[in-house]
Amino acid sequence: MKTQWIPGAVSATFKKMPLSADDVIALLADCGLKAVEWSENVHVQPDDPVGAALLRQKTEAAGLMVAAYGSYFRLGENEQPGPAFERSLRSAKALGAPVIRVWAGTQASADVDDEQFMRLAQEAALIAEIAAKEQIKVAFEWHKNTLTDTNESAERLIREANHPNLYCLWQPTVALTPRERVQGIKRMCGRLLNFHVYSWPDGKRGPLNAAEWQYYLDAAADMGGTHCALLEFVRDDTAEQFRADAQTLLTLLESGEKNG
Repeated sequence: MKTQWIPGAVSATFKKMPLSADDVIALLADCGLKAVEWSENVHVQPDDPVGAALLRQKTEAAGLMVAAYGSYFRLGENEQPGPAFERSLRSAKALGAPVIRVWAGTQASADVDDEQFMRLAQEAALIAEIAAKEQIKVAFEWHKNTLTDTNESAERLIREANHPNLYCLWQPTVALTPRERVQGIKRMCGRLLNFHVYSWPDGKRGPLNAAEWQYYLDAAADMGGTHCALLEFVRDDTAEQFRADAQTLLTLLESGEKNG
């Protein structure tokens, strides 16, 4: 079965506009999008199950689904990682998020020695087990200056942590070439969840490039299952550009369904 995509957005996209959570919900619904990753410290606070539950109600009432909770928990930052992670997890649970996003450390993989790497992998397994008890998946941000800054390091982190509840999000990291990005999709396809969708030509935000993203979606066609394609990083941080990118994304996904 070919991969099925649900179009949506990451709420941190709107922090500079700025838009309230209610405004984000209205904009996404008006654009025909179906899902939202709510971002910690932007629209949902850690350890705020009451606020998160209210936002879940508003999200679902508008016909949107919660794709994930975008936490800013980082491996290696806390002396007691379990309790620190649980603060974010409580909000993720109340939000009804099937996935909680975390960050794979604070350093580029090239700067992390084997001993540090193993400690971070062990911490990853710890939080994955805590989240599994709540039936919430843990997914690493695919990002520079973390252990997911290369395909090889991301693959190693998942392997060394050796926990079935660990996954990765995916995005077109600027440091990698388009070919390397596609190799990452294919190598990690069994552990990839949602995609963060944007185009950064020459390292700067641009309009969503349909040809570029067709290349990535084609590479992900055999992942199978249902995943969210979530818009992020809008050029000039304007609602107008977001609307244009949303239309591009919808057209891409609709075309893929017809040709699939």
